[in-house]
Amino acid sequence: MPLTPTHEIARRARAAGAGVGAFNVLQLEHAQAIVAGAERADRPVVLQISENTVRYHGALEPVALACLALARAAEVPVAVHLDHAESPGLVHEAVGLGLGSVMFDASKLPYAENTAATRDVVDHCHRHGVWVEGELGEVGGKGGAHDPGVRTDPGEARAFVDATGVDALAVAVGSVHQMVTRDAVLDLDLIARLRTAVDVPLVLHGSSGVPDALLALAVAAGMTKVNVSTHLNKAFTRAVRDHLTAHPAEVDPRRYLTPARSAVAGEVTHLLALLAPR
Repeated sequence: MPLTPTHEIARRARAAGAGVGAFNVLQLEHAQAIVAGAERADRPVVLQISENTVRYHGALEPVALACLALARAAEVPVAVHLDHAESPGLVHEAVGLGLGSVMFDASKLPYAENTAATRDVVDHCHRHGVWVEGELGEVGGKGGAHDPGVRTDPGEARAFVDATGVDALAVAVGSVHQMVTRDAVLDLDLIARLRTAVDVPLVLHGSSGVPDALLALAVAAGMTKVNVSTHLNKAFTRAVRDHLTAHPAEVDPRRYLTPARSAVAGEVTHLLALLAPR
């Protein structure tokens, strides 16, 4: 199955009223696990590389090329996406490397500057056939746009999409980044109103904190792309801890990364089937 553009995966899901799982890659084992989980679920998937992960690795190219290679060899459609990029230069590099989509985050700027910066990125990306996800409001950890008390206004969302030309919009509807518990409460009525207000796919960030039943309801209300990172990291780390507790003398990373990779694959399979049931 060839590398698939994000816009094609999102378009098909939105038309079917289904969700798309977009999972963050921290290192090769994550990417392998996500693809394996998608193949087991027989669902398309998006591999996401965040600017924080680029900073961790010291460069985008090695992790991006690894993800692109895995996507090209996958048995299901796989897209590769740059997540939460604040640097236009990093966006340009991602476009040059062949990533099919980017999420540009200029939310720390005042609204007018955010809109102008996002518009510039959209213009560049669209010249190269790359899909752009935007964000209205500050994105980050707790206290940003995904603080439980922050909400995206449908009218402002419509104006932002019209002014920037973004292809998808991340919205604040009650989820929070980096949650380690799954007790977030989403505003399903707001999701439905946002779905009506903008003619682009909606994106849910902070999905790790949302329980399964509510994720399914969010997709039914109009959410398309569902981003997950911390939930997979919890499964990965738990498997490593369990292995090292049982084998305290272990020194070969392959021994404890193998069960961690399997644990992540299992969570991906479960979530993809939940977001896009047959």
